[in-house]
Amino acid sequence: MTASTVGGQLAEELRGIRERSGLSLAALAARTPYSKSSWERYLNGKKPAPRRAVEELCALTGTPAGRLLALWELADAEWSGRARPVPAPEEPDRAAPGPSTTAPRAGVRRWVVAAAVAGVAAAGLAVPALIGQGPDGQALAAAEPLVRNPGCSGDTCEGKSPVAMGCGGTGMITTLATHTASGGQRLELRHARLCRTVWVRTTGLLPGDRVVLSLPTGRTQQVTAGKGRDARQYLATPMTAGTSGAGARICLDAPGRRPECFTD
Repeated sequence: MTASTVGGQLAEELRGIRERSGLSLAALAARTPYSKSSWERYLNGKKPAPRRAVEELCALTGTPAGRLLALWELADAEWSGRARPVPAPEEPDRAAPGPSTTAPRAGVRRWVVAAAVAGVAAAGLAVPALIGQGPDGQALAAAEPLVRNPGCSGDTCEGKSPVAMGCGGTGMITTLATHTASGGQRLELRHARLCRTVWVRTTGLLPGDRVVLSLPTGRTQQVTAGKGRDARQYLATPMTAGTSGAGARICLDAPGRRPECFTD
């Protein structure tokens, strides 16, 4: 993979962020869920970087994640083979006659890739010709809005990871409340309107710390920090269905301490 590909360009951007931050590969491994060897492969374009790795690096270095995640969307389309030329002219996507549903799914994929192109171009990054042109000769990305396509919504998100389901992306989250426990642990109540879910993102947990999110509906989710990399880094509870965080109760149960609870 080289910098002439979108994946190579993403690796080059991530490598520059890491170098400017002064973080070593060992430091990245200690503060994220990815090993030193994994980071070496991601930063040198030897292996596709997961979306979460991009988010983690941006969070650690204080880098705005928007344009990097837009570039990641393009790279992901390239890696998966979805970034193929779109025939022109083409009508808006509609369901094909009969039982087949492959046509609308392909259309959604083109829409997401086009949106990513628009976001990357707006950020001033070079964009390879991945999706062709419309009948007027303009890039299709220029006329199509950004569309998010999370993997679940409402009850179907219950107990699932906000990152894995695409509910925790840039521009999709509202932080409803932030609490700091007596031990310095930070607890953020988060809401994704499109996914209709809430969860708690934590930082600064120590091994054995347990965070429990409870809603007035009776639903609960929790996360417990293990040893090693779990400590002092971002951890999130699984999602629970909710259109708001009203009445949410967050409790931190730390070994050797009384539980601390916060109600929103």
